[in-house]
Amino acid sequence: QVQLVESGGGLVQPGGSLRLSCAASGLRFMFYAMAWYRQAPGNQRELVAGITVGRSTNYADSVKGRFTISRDNAKNTVYLQMNSLKPEDTAVYYCNADNRANRYWGQGTQVTVSS
Repeated sequence: QVQLVESGGGLVQPGGSLRLSCAASGLRFMFYAMAWYRQAPGNQRELVAGITVGRSTNYADSVKGRFTISRDNAKNTVYLQMNSLKPEDTAVYYCNADNRANRYWGQGTQVTVSS
C-alpha cells in the first residue's frame, strides 16, 4: 500500500520559513518524480514545485527564488524549503508521486502565513 505522509506545516508570520517533508512508503521512490501542490480555499490545486528522477526541478513563478524542492532517495523523502513566506502562500500543501503509470497523493498539510 502506497502512503505519502506530509509534515512540517503550521502557522508562520510573513517573512518566515517552513520546511515541509513528505515521507513515501510502498513504492520504489527513486523511480518516481515528486512534486508539491497547494490548494487555497476557493482555488484550484496548483503545482508549486517538482523534482524529477534525475533531480531536475521546476517551480511556479510565484515561488521562484523563495522555495526549494529536494529529495533524499535514501530516506524516501521529498522536502520543500519555503522562505520569505507571504500571506498568499496560505494553503493546504499536498505531496505527489508520479511515474506516469501511477499517481499518488498525500493527505495534505496546512500552511498558514499570518501576523
